[in-house]
Amino acid sequence: MKCLCLIAFLAIVITQSYNDLGVEAASSDGFVSRKGVQFILNGKPFYANGFNAYWLTYEATDPATRFKITYALQNATSHGLTVARTWGFRDGGYRALQTAPGSYDELTFKGLDFAIAEAKRLGIKMIITFINNYSDFGGRKQYVDWAKSRGQAVNSEDDFYTNPLVKQFYKNHIKTMVNRVNTFTKIAYKDEPAIMAWELMNEPQCKADPSGKTLTAWIGEMATYVKSLDSKHLLTTGLEGFYGDSSPQRKTSLNPVAANVLGTDFIANHKFDAIDFASIHSYPDLWFPNLNETSRLDFLRKWLEGHMEDAQNILKKPLILGEFGKPSNTPGYTLAKRDAVFSATFDTIYASAKKGGPIAGALFWHLINDGMNNFKDALSIVLSDHTSTVKIIGHQSRKLGLIGGKGKSRIKI
Repeated sequence: MKCLCLIAFLAIVITQSYNDLGVEAASSDGFVSRKGVQFILNGKPFYANGFNAYWLTYEATDPATRFKITYALQNATSHGLTVARTWGFRDGGYRALQTAPGSYDELTFKGLDFAIAEAKRLGIKMIITFINNYSDFGGRKQYVDWAKSRGQAVNSEDDFYTNPLVKQFYKNHIKTMVNRVNTFTKIAYKDEPAIMAWELMNEPQCKADPSGKTLTAWIGEMATYVKSLDSKHLLTTGLEGFYGDSSPQRKTSLNPVAANVLGTDFIANHKFDAIDFASIHSYPDLWFPNLNETSRLDFLRKWLEGHMEDAQNILKKPLILGEFGKPSNTPGYTLAKRDAVFSATFDTIYASAKKGGPIAGALFWHLINDGMNNFKDALSIVLSDHTSTVKIIGHQSRKLGLIGGKGKSRIKI
């Protein structure tokens, strides 16, 4: 408790320091770029061993709870984690970022400002997602509802991808985000090197068109638009990685059957020049609840290896595993089984990385602090628990750091 109180005090001091010093409080690291199938930072290969923390803006909206962001990011850096993926949206509802199309709550935006500024200060890069596929925190459904309230003839969430007004709402949000000037660092988001990449959507899907053509067209249009406003940052899709008609063999051998109606196409969705790297997620426990543990681990390895091959040979772009984990509510769950999932994931990634392969890292779902029971779920991980899983995470950071040229580190393992 004393530690958290000290961190809370420091967060207040840091906030004042940002206000006093502006950009002087920020780190000098450059932008993450890509060269072929690798990410590059300051002339060296960059590996993204990291985490998801979708709650950063929500908790940072209230200055009294900003210490939670500081504590989480400090814990992350002490374990060598380099990338945080978080939401750049909260559409309608409590503590909304976007309260209505084009209208924003400044307190919430300052929360995102603080999260970015803290990540910058502590040397963590951020992947920021523009919208959710699901109705949690608004998502596509909220955009379509906003359009319907303005007289648009929209009937489905999938109209998000085709209705002109909805698409304009989304483009307006992108424009607002990239042009936002951080109130702490005084730097526009589009000029902020602490932001590694933008993500078009969290797990985009379009069941109305299982062929994948509707989603592919939308990705092409929006990726081009993002790059027209911000050429400094990398861009990805946020896809889960399910294959479509452009890869019939992969679709048959790797897709869960239920994924074949989701209207995604891993290859076609990532082929655009404006998409800089590929995105996949991995949840074998959720996709194959009837398989045994060994079969799920076998699938996990094949899932990663298949996408690595395609990123290398077809897309010729880097690949990030944007979400993965082991739900503690899986029947027969043990900590050892979670460790096995993390070890299999990290070992596969490391084997590729040390050969200069395309997969640049994995972001586990999801990081919370001790005592954050309102965000605790079957997949949450508390680094300060010092479990065997946490040691595996730190060990992977150390190994990837050595490949990336960081040399010796003080990573906790």
